[in-house]
Amino acid sequence: MEEYNAEAELSVTASSIRITDVTQDGDTLTFAIASQKSNSSVGVCVFRTYEDFDWLQQNLFSQENIPGLQGIIFPPLPSKALPSQSNTQAKSVKQLGFLALGQGWQSYCKALEIYLQQVATHPILSKCKPLDIFLINSESPGKQRGRKGILNRLSQAVEEMRKESHKDVDTFFQNERYKNTNLAASSKVATEKLLDIVMTEQKLALACGHFSTSLHLCVNQDDEASVAFSKICLKLSDIMEAVKKNFETVASNNLSTLGLGLDLESRYEDAEKEMLFRRTCKLIELEAAKRNTEKAKANKREVMEEIQKSTEKEFTLISSVAKQEIKRFHSSRANEIRNFLVDWCEKQLATAKEFAGLYSQYLETCRNLYSQ
Repeated sequence: MEEYNAEAELSVTASSIRITDVTQDGDTLTFAIASQKSNSSVGVCVFRTYEDFDWLQQNLFSQENIPGLQGIIFPPLPSKALPSQSNTQAKSVKQLGFLALGQGWQSYCKALEIYLQQVATHPILSKCKPLDIFLINSESPGKQRGRKGILNRLSQAVEEMRKESHKDVDTFFQNERYKNTNLAASSKVATEKLLDIVMTEQKLALACGHFSTSLHLCVNQDDEASVAFSKICLKLSDIMEAVKKNFETVASNNLSTLGLGLDLESRYEDAEKEMLFRRTCKLIELEAAKRNTEKAKANKREVMEEIQKSTEKEFTLISSVAKQEIKRFHSSRANEIRNFLVDWCEKQLATAKEFAGLYSQYLETCRNLYSQ
């Protein structure tokens, strides 16, 4: 069966891909994925587990008939969620970061949805047959055994960290590796800092809720002074409930906009780093082939020259694809992070306006209360 066809088109519209629901059965999360057929009003809905997503990713990695496969920056698949650890927030946050927060796995579902949309809009990966199978077939593809492709074999070389510092022959890629290292570190720091802010906002919201509840314990109707004091406590309780809701809304806004964007940015920087490392490995392989050709005896020189030519051709193709991918990567990532920032600003501004009006009402009520 042909897995990749340069002329093939995805059967569904990429922008229509949505994860509409998630159900939990023990340690297994099942996602309902809806999409719409291309040039048609017909809708498609399939149910997938994380193992199905992993099957798709592994099959994308194993399309060895795609020219320059190793130069592709693959959309990063989020780590597997472990629902059984959901009662231990520290473990979940360490594993998934922002994707572990929120209710009903909403952030995690959104991250998986973005992953599918990124694959579906990729100029090369969108033409791979496994993606169509994943989005359309009613049967779970994860039951099939994933193939281990060239990227799986190359991943074993990750242990050889010395290759990461190998000097590149192309200034463009050497500079890109330097920028990637700095941006990856900065993205992780920014993600961690915002994550700390969100978790602090959630803790403050919880504390405000406890304080609001405690104020009700002060209510007493025994005498006139107690009644007056009780009114103040009840009004203050209402105010603390508003403050609690404000913290919750601001935290939710941070989580669903900028938080999700920074998490995606951090994972994509890692994906680019992996691509650059694969290319470096091929460069080292080419340099080794050249040395072997120079050292080869006359009766083996022809064979070694053929190996060198083949490796050099492959390296040139990988580099060509990688340059196109990097250009597309920078353009798309800039647009994505800008959209997340705009969404973040709009939501936080709307929240600030809403609660500013509410606080003004409470302030006026308190003034009237004390003027009585």
